[in-house]
Amino acid sequence: MTDRTDETNLGPGMSMEGTLLQTMGIVVSEAAPDRVVATMPVKGNTQPYGLLHGGASCVLAESLGSIGSALHAATYGKVAVGVDINATHHRAVRDGVVTGVATPVYLGRTTTSYEVVITDDRDKRVCTARITCQLIQAPPGS
Repeated sequence: MTDRTDETNLGPGMSMEGTLLQTMGIVVSEAAPDRVVATMPVKGNTQPYGLLHGGASCVLAESLGSIGSALHAATYGKVAVGVDINATHHRAVRDGVVTGVATPVYLGRTTTSYEVVITDDRDKRVCTARITCQLIQAPPGS
């Protein structure tokens, strides 16, 4: 595991500047192919009932799985693109911060799959997601 708190270590060509991650307040604290960890505030990422939006959980999950996949893909001179995500929402969250931890289920030469577990401030599971990325040749200049 490698602790990577600055965005220059998110992977080739990846930056948080001006992205949805930045807009949603997602902070990556650890990024390596074998584990990616980030937090996201509930405030500002809720649906009309005041609960954490399920789509926000999916954004967090896809972001973490994509970062891990990109770091893995770089070892092959490739980039990662998301092709599938699913999520099960287990419990509601009204405030605080949620934490996502992505760990690989499969790291191949053409695809990756990550399980992402999102927990609340009490370490209760909020969401379980799985993301699959396809690894493709990096576009020229990337």
